[in-house]
Amino acid sequence: MIPLTRSILALGMASVLVSCGGPNSQTGAVIGALGGAAAGGIIGHQNGRGLEGAAIGGALGGVGGAVVGDAQDKRNAEAYYRDRDGRYYNAPPPPPPRYYRGY
Repeated sequence: MIPLTRSILALGMASVLVSCGGPNSQTGAVIGALGGAAAGGIIGHQNGRGLEGAAIGGALGGVGGAVVGDAQDKRNAEAYYRDRDGRYYNAPPPPPPRYYRGY
């Protein structure tokens, strides 16, 4: 029973550490943990250790989902701008040319 308690404690600590991130990181962690727990439970059930498989799968799925979500957050943080000629910029586009009336 001690290894099961340690597994649950480790899963809880991993979820606390993973939850520090952007919205896609958090969503990815939750979806990955649920999917990993389901897959780990099914695979572990074949060996007679469904609960251990679910705990391991949930932890690995949560970390993997958080990594993918964090990559999406970083990509979304880079705003791209397009000018009239179709060129893309990472920074705001330059201001339009000023036309003077020739005083």
